[in-house]
Parts: sequence; C-alpha cells; structure tokens
Amino acid sequence: MGMDKSQIKEKSQALEKAIADNIRKKRLELDWTLDQLATAAGLSKGYLSQIENGEKTPTLGTLTKIAFGMNIDAISLMTGEKTVREPRKFSLVRAGERRPITHTGAAPDSVYESFPFNKSNRFMDPYIVTVSSEFSPKPLMHEGQEMAFVLEGSSEFSYDGTTHIVNAGDAMYFDSDRPHMTRSIGPKQARVLVVFCNPLREK
Repeated sequence: MGMDKSQIKEKSQALEKAIADNIRKKRLELDWTLDQLATAAGLSKGYLSQIENGEKTPTLGTLTKIAFGMNIDAISLMTGEKTVREPRKFSLVRAGERRPITHTGAAPDSVYESFPFNKSNRFMDPYIVTVSSEFSPKPLMHEGQEMAFVLEGSSEFSYDGTTHIVNAGDAMYFDSDRPHMTRSIGPKQARVLVVFCNPLREK
C-alpha cells in the first residue's frame, strides 16, 4: 500500500528541512556568507535566508542554481552526501545509471531522473521526468529558463494561467519565473525530457 496524505506531507516536510540544513552546512563549509552564495547562485540574499530558515521551499530549478553556485551537484543538497567531481570535458551516463531524486515541489508520484551528475561546472541540468497524474500542490516558479520535450504520453501543461495539451514529440521552451505545472493525461504517465538552464557564474 502507498502512503496516505499525512505520511506524504510528513515525508515532504522532513526532506525540506534536510535540504535547508544541507544548504547551510555546505555554505559554512565554504566559509561563505549569504551574500557570497547569493552572488554565485544568482539569487537574492533574502530569498536564500528564507530557504535556510525553512520559510521557503526551493524548487528543483532553484536547487540547481544554488548547487551550481557552490560547484556541487543538486543531488548532494538533497542527500547530504559529498560529491567531488573532477573537471571533465565529456560525460557519458548509461541508461541504467540515471539517479532518481525527490523534488520537493512536485506531485508525490512524479519521478525525476538525473543524468549529468558526473559533469562538474555545467550550464544545463537535464532530467527525465515521469509526470504525475496530479498537478503539484502549487505552481512552480523560479528564475531561469526551461526546455521540455515530451518523450511519450500526453500531459496537460499550465503556464501563467494558460493550459496546453502536449503529446509525444511536442516541445516547449519558456521563462520559468511564471507559474507553471503539469500532469499526465491518458492511460499511462507521460515522460518528458526537462532541461534547466543555469546562468553563467561570475568568476
């Protein structure tokens, strides 16, 4: 049997707290102030403070920006594990090597699989997303841009108040600072290639 709503909420809250703790811990390991992290990640100091204090829940796009600013993997902010990667020009991740991760802002049965985790200093973060049959609890909204290409199935995609039905082969590119969310429609869950674009980091 799956988890009920109270168990899902409890698990989500525990994950959100762990992520906030990991962000603060890794920032302090770098001996950085919030101002320094804000500059590196391209986010405001106030927003980062709210995340660390558990007042705001970061989206996957925001976690990607924070991790990119720290030159670590977003996965390490979720798990707390240290992921030291040597700089490399080329990365190959086999189909069975993709890493499933938990996205705090997504619907409970959606799955995000990361595959660029062994390439450091990257400008893009792609994921294979198995889309839930339900919308996320609230629309996602974060800085940056996204590209989404539907690999299979169909989904209902809401962007800034407008709804679009997208099918296999359809692609979307959009500014992610507007409210957006999606859900699968049809007999099985849709699968989508989603790419988050990171800003160039200041040297």
